[in-house]
Amino acid sequence: MGPIDTWTLRRDSFDPATQALDATLFALGNGFIGLRGVGDEGALGGAHDGCYLNGFHDTADIHHPEHAFGLARRNEFMLSVPNAKRLALWIDGERIDLRQGALLGYAQALDFRRGVLERRLEWQSPGGRRVCIESRRLVCQQRRTLWAARTEIEVLNGDAVLTLQLGIDARVGNLAAGDDPRVGSHLKEAPLLLQSAEQDAHGLHLRQRTRHSGLALLSSLAWTLDGDEGAALPALDPADGLARRFERRLAAGQALRLDRFGSYHTSQDVADDALLATATTTLAQARRDGFDALCDEQAAVLERYWSQADLRLDGDDRLQQALRFNAWHLLQSAGRDGRSNIAAKGLTGEGYEGHTFWDTEVYVLPFFAATQPATARALLEYRHRLLPAARERARELGHARGARYPWRTIAGGECSAYFLAGTAQVHLNADIAHAVQLYWDSSGDDDFMLRHGAELVIETARIWTELGHHDARRGGAFVIPGVTGPDEYTALVDNNWYTNRMAQRHLRFALRVRDWLAAEHPSRLAELTQQLVLDPGEPAAWQRAAESMWLPLDATLGVHPQDDGFLHKPRWTRADTQHPLLLHYHPLEIYRHQVCKQADVVLALLLAGDDIDAGTKARDFDHYAAVTTHDSSLSYCIFGVIAAEIGRHDQALDYFERTALLDLHDTHGNTAHGVHTAAMAGSWLGLVQGFAGLRWPGGRASFRPQLPARWQGYAFRLWLRGAQIEVAVTPGDVTYRLLHGEAARFLHHGTPQRLDAGTPLLHLPLHP
Repeated sequence: MGPIDTWTLRRDSFDPATQALDATLFALGNGFIGLRGVGDEGALGGAHDGCYLNGFHDTADIHHPEHAFGLARRNEFMLSVPNAKRLALWIDGERIDLRQGALLGYAQALDFRRGVLERRLEWQSPGGRRVCIESRRLVCQQRRTLWAARTEIEVLNGDAVLTLQLGIDARVGNLAAGDDPRVGSHLKEAPLLLQSAEQDAHGLHLRQRTRHSGLALLSSLAWTLDGDEGAALPALDPADGLARRFERRLAAGQALRLDRFGSYHTSQDVADDALLATATTTLAQARRDGFDALCDEQAAVLERYWSQADLRLDGDDRLQQALRFNAWHLLQSAGRDGRSNIAAKGLTGEGYEGHTFWDTEVYVLPFFAATQPATARALLEYRHRLLPAARERARELGHARGARYPWRTIAGGECSAYFLAGTAQVHLNADIAHAVQLYWDSSGDDDFMLRHGAELVIETARIWTELGHHDARRGGAFVIPGVTGPDEYTALVDNNWYTNRMAQRHLRFALRVRDWLAAEHPSRLAELTQQLVLDPGEPAAWQRAAESMWLPLDATLGVHPQDDGFLHKPRWTRADTQHPLLLHYHPLEIYRHQVCKQADVVLALLLAGDDIDAGTKARDFDHYAAVTTHDSSLSYCIFGVIAAEIGRHDQALDYFERTALLDLHDTHGNTAHGVHTAAMAGSWLGLVQGFAGLRWPGGRASFRPQLPARWQGYAFRLWLRGAQIEVAVTPGDVTYRLLHGEAARFLHHGTPQRLDAGTPLLHLPLHP
C-alpha cells in the first residue's frame, strides 16, 4: 500500500462484494440531495443505488399487535426517489457491464477538497472491443437542487458503434427492513405515484406525488452531447421513467463527451404549478454555465468550507484522512434550510429510514456551532418549526403544558414503535435545550434566542415538573420515574442519572433565559408569557426542582448510579456473547443485567460535568467502561473524550481511532446502509473536546490541550462569538491565533486569555 492521500478516498480495483459499502463511502450530497456512489453504468443497481432528498418523505401506518393509547401510529420514512445518474452503454451491441467481459483497469477517487467523485475504467467486451470510460460527478453545494456529471468514452481498438441510454429511472424502491430494526422500511405498496411525464429536445421531467403524505416531486434531467444530436428514441414506459437513446460511430482513439444535469424540486419548497418552470430554469442555467464552471464553483465553495472546518493532524495520515472524510460527510448530510435536519445515516443510505434523532443536538451540532454557525442555527430552527407537533405529542402523553419532542422523526411525528427505547427517552428535551445553550454561548446570537431559542427552551422545560415530583421519602428530593436514558440496554427506570442531570441543567438554563428576557427584552417575555400561558409560579417550581434534583453518589463504589436499580443488577457474563446484543437476546434478558449499549453516565460527565471532581469522573469511567458493549456507534467518542480528560491517554487514543475509522473500516458491519453521522462528528469531539479539552464553563470557551505521544501536532479553527480563532498544538506549546473578528476571550488551563488587534497571536505552554 502506497502513501495515503489525506484529501482523497481511492479504490484501485473493482470488487462486486464491496460495492454496497462503497456506494455509501463514495456517496455525494449537499444537505438536500444525496446520491449513492455507484458508477454510471449502475452495475449494482437496485435499492443500493439510491437517491434521496432530505425531508422528502411518505408515511405508513404502524401496526401494533397489542395496541395501547399514545403509541406511535404513523411512520415517516425517507424515500428512494427516481434515479437519473445511471447511464446504460453498449459497444457494437454488447452492454458495458463490469460483471461481464474483462476489466483491464479501474480507479475511483472521491476528492474531499473539490467535492467531486472521479472514476476511470478500461473494459474489454466479450467480443474484443476495448473502451476507456472517464466520469466525474458532483452534487452542487451552491445550487441546492442540482447535480451534474460528465462522462467521456473513448474507443481504443477500431471503429465501433457506441449506444448511450440516459434517463430517469422510476423503478426504484426502499430497502426491505428484514429483522434488523435499524435498516429500511416495511413497504407493501409503491410510495410514489406517477402524475405526468414531459420531455423536449434537451430535457426529461417526471412528476410524481407521494401516496400518503401528499408531497409532489419533479425529477428532471438535461444534457449536452458532443456532435449532432442524432436519433432520439423513447426507451421506457412513463410509468417506469423516461429515457433517451443515442448512437454514435466512433473511430479508434475517438472520444465522446456527455454532460448531464439533474435536478429535484418538491412541493415543500415550490408551489405545485411552478415546479416545471423552476426546474426548467435551473437546468437551463446549468447548461449555459457548463460542467467546468460548476466544478470551479464547487471548488470555491469548498475552499471556504475547509478554511473553517479542516482538522489538521500531524503524525498519522490514516487518521488525518479519516477526519477529513468525516467532515466532508457531515457537510453533505446537514440540512441548511431550517426545514430539514440530519438523519442518523445522513443522505447516504436508508438505515433508520432517514429519521432525525438526538444525534444532531448532542453529537453533530457542536461541530457546526464551531465551524458553520449558520448551519447550526438552521438545525435548531428545524426543531422550533416542529414545536407545534411537540406540543401535540405532549398532550397525547398526558402533559397539560409544554412540549415533548419525538424520539425519531422527519416531519414532527413520533416514529418510534418501540416506546421503551424511544418515547421513554424524554432526555431529548434536555438535549435540544443543551444544543441551544451551546449555540448561544458560542455565537452570541441574541436574534435567534428572541425569535426561536427562548420559546424552545422554556416550552420544553415545562415538561420536567410534570414528569417528576418531590419525594417525601427522599427528603423532598425531586425524582423522575419511568424513563429511559441514553443506554438503550436499560429501559424504563427510575431516576436515570443522565436524565436527571440534564433536566437540572435544562431547568437552570430556562431560568437564565427568562432572567435575560426580563432584564434585556421585557416585551418579548411578556409576549411569550401570554402566548405560552406561563403561570407565574412555574419559574419558582423550576428552581425548586433543579436545586433538589435527585443525583446520588453510591457510598460504597463512589460512582454515580445509572439509575435507582442499576448497581443492584448482576453483570453480563455470557462467554459466548454475540454483538450487537439487541439482535441476539430478548430485551428482558438484557434489561435485567448491568450492561450498557453506550455512554450514559459518562456522557453526562461531558455535557454537565463541570462541578464533578476528577476522582469521581475516573471512578465513573472505570465502572462503566467495564460494563459497556459499545454496540452503538455513539459510544466510543464519549468514552474517549472523558479518558483524555482524566489522563488515560492510551485509552483516549484507542477510542478516538475507533471513532474516526468506524465507517472507513466498516467496524460495525453496517456502513453499507449509510454512514454513522454521530460517530463522524464524534471524531471532531474526540480531537477538540477530548485532546484539546474544549468545554464551556459559565458560557466561556475553555481549553486544556494535550498531545498524544504518537502525534507531532494538530490544529483546528472555530468561531467564538463572531471571532474566528485557530488553535495549534505542538510538543512545545499551544498557539492561539485570531483570524477574523475584533476579539476572542477564552480560558487556557483555567487562565483567562484575550486575542484582539493588538495581540492577535499567543504562544502558551502546553502544560500549565
